[in-house]
Amino acid sequence: MASVDVEEFVEQNRDLVEFVDKFRSVSESEKHWKSRREFIFRNLSDYEDPHLDHLLALSMVWANHVFLGCRYSPDLMEKVKEMAEGIEVEDAPTFKTRDEIMKE
Repeated sequence: MASVDVEEFVEQNRDLVEFVDKFRSVSESEKHWKSRREFIFRNLSDYEDPHLDHLLALSMVWANHVFLGCRYSPDLMEKVKEMAEGIEVEDAPTFKTRDEIMKE
């Protein structure tokens, strides 16, 4: 789903959008939520009830990795990166590992 596709999807699926918007954290910026919401929309059909909590957790893992630089196990990272394939995050921050910093 490109960003234009997501906006079209939102217009055509208002009930679903209202349902998904309930999962936004009060601390999420608009930019953060827009990207995480796209992640949820892209994968929702694979994680319907009773597996919705699993999808929400994976969306947080992906968002924490992208926006906060958190790292997780290689298997988990591979899974969420695959699930997020094609999501474009504007002005995503870049992070250095401790080892990269120590080399400087």
